[in-house]
Amino acid sequence: MPGTGLRELKKARTRQQIADTAVRLFAEHGYENVAVSDVAREAEVSEQTVYNHFPTKESLVTDREQQVQDQLCELIRSRPPTINPAAAVRDFYLEIVSGMRDISPEVWRGEIGSLAAISPTVHRLLLELIDRLAIAIAGAIRETSAVPPEVARLQGIALASVFQIVISDAGRWTRDGQSPAKTASKLHPIVVNLLDELDGWFSHAAPRSPRRRPR
Repeated sequence: MPGTGLRELKKARTRQQIADTAVRLFAEHGYENVAVSDVAREAEVSEQTVYNHFPTKESLVTDREQQVQDQLCELIRSRPPTINPAAAVRDFYLEIVSGMRDISPEVWRGEIGSLAAISPTVHRLLLELIDRLAIAIAGAIRETSAVPPEVARLQGIALASVFQIVISDAGRWTRDGQSPAKTASKLHPIVVNLLDELDGWFSHAAPRSPRRRPR
């Protein structure tokens, strides 16, 4: 129907407006000092509208988790037979780091990394996110690699830990007053080194096994 596209566009805009408002309020007041009702009022929507897009207050902080998880897992599943999982996600991680250069310090202070550096609650949310990411990545590796399940699990933990290092270090340095651009410059060689190490390790693991993805 002609109106379906417009409705979806309006929903997406509302969701983004709520997310942007939450980031700003978290940056200004801290995660613990902002209620969902505060976000609704500032975004000029009802509290129920916020919950329609974000089921919990925590999801206002972890709202891009599924997107990151889906992209990493798809890169691993769709990689060529000669490419190992670490090499498959290399560009994605480096793009995350490079993208920090375009984020304003005001916005970055309201993101999960910066909030986790000062809030025990958000730090716990980040650790839980990383654990879920590790499990998802391990599943993608098991589907596409001839490695034992425990090795796939270890590789999943390793690749998820790269994301944790990126987010945690960026947040900590921002808390200390470092600009996102300088943070990106510092993180780039660190991430390259991490992925080089994992690439070497994964290359010595069992080769990829041609498996049909379950339907």
